[in-house]
Parts: sequence; C-alpha cells; structure tokens
Amino acid sequence: MTQPNARYPDIPVLFEDNHVLGVCKPVNIPSQEDATGDPDMLTILKEDIKIRYNKPGNVYLGLVHRLDRPVGGAMVFAKTSKAASRLSEAVRSRSFRKLYAAVVHGTPAKPAGRLTDTLLKDARTNTVRVVPKGTEGAKDAVLDYEVLGTEGGLSLVLIELHTGRPHQIRVQLSHAGCPLYGDQKYGSSLNKAGQQIALWSVLVGFPHPVSKEEVMFQSSPPSIHPWSLFPDRLLHNAMDKHR
Repeated sequence: MTQPNARYPDIPVLFEDNHVLGVCKPVNIPSQEDATGDPDMLTILKEDIKIRYNKPGNVYLGLVHRLDRPVGGAMVFAKTSKAASRLSEAVRSRSFRKLYAAVVHGTPAKPAGRLTDTLLKDARTNTVRVVPKGTEGAKDAVLDYEVLGTEGGLSLVLIELHTGRPHQIRVQLSHAGCPLYGDQKYGSSLNKAGQQIALWSVLVGFPHPVSKEEVMFQSSPPSIHPWSLFPDRLLHNAMDKHR
C-alpha cells in the first residue's frame, strides 16, 4: 500500500519492512549526492527514516540501483548492510527485475524484440555511445522491448533491462532510431528544451534478501503529456503479464 513520506510527501513509500525500502522517485532528483549539491534520494530517505523511527546517530541506507536524474518511478534501497549485499548480488546475477515505460519518437522496426549493443561511457562529457564489440572499456548492454501503442508519431514502449549500463535505454533506443521523447542528450534534433524525458521505472522485482520470497512493486507514470496520449490500460495490461 502506498504511504506518504513523512517530510517529503512527493516521495511515496511503495514497500517497506525491516530490510527493504521501495519508493517512487520523483523526476529531477539525483539518486545519490552529485556535484550539484542538490537534495538526493539517499540523503532525503535517510533523514526520513531517522525522523519516522526516531533513530539516533547515523541511519544506514544502501543504494542498490540508480535512476538517471530526469527519470522517475519505482526504486529500491537496502535498510541493512546484509540486505544491500544480497540485493547487489541479485543485480549481478540478473534475478533483479527492472521494467520501464518510455515514450519514443517513431516506432521500432519490430513490434517486440531484443536490443544488444556495446556501450562506452565518456566520463568527461557524461555521455554514452554505441561502439564496436571489443572496444576497450566498453560493456555489453541488453534489453527487451514491446511496443504497446502508437499515437501522433510517438510510441509507448515497455522495456525490460537485462543489464544496468548508464543511460542504457536512452542510448540503445536512440541508436535504434527511436530517441525518447524529451531526451535532450540523445535526441536533441527531435526534442525541445524544457521537455521532460518520458522514461519511468514502472516495476521492480527481486528475491527478498531474507525470506527469499519474490517482492514486486510498481509505479505508474504521471497522467500528463506525452503519457496521457495513451490509454492507461495499455501499460497496466502489459505489466500484468510480467507479474
């Protein structure tokens, strides 16, 4: 059941027990502290836990995975070091599931399929590009996608990540000829300044770090343009198939 965050009502709690905290990350908040010094999810949630549970001293909270700053949606944190270690192992072993919804320009060549690319990050410019396999420092990136609907030159796409590379969805879909709506970095020729990137973490699933039972929680994108171009049922029905 979704609950309000004590001090940050725009950060709903989607799931919580003694080991795991699942929340809905708002757009434009960094996952962790960065060079901007802006409030970040890790710091905000530590403060919230400290207040809600009246905890003295430092509060432990482990970052399990990241969402790019302009991306919102379901995100999980570990409340103990043991949980952090086991969830990190779930990520490495690919038993940690991540589903995203995106609105892209155009329509992928096939209604559903797998994109496999080799990505190289340039830390100096904080950009990622597709490079030939075997390029030094590059890493393989794999995702599955399904086109759920098209409207006005845009497509609603459901994406399951099998690797967690920086900017992976944005780069791979742009390389496939379908840059994300609002993505200034990888689709500047089609997007306008000020548009919000249409990428949302809709479902996170993983084996519970203690009970081993499957934990799954989801978050729906906001009912604003361009999400509002597509009926809610398209995304909901597709997500039900993955539960």
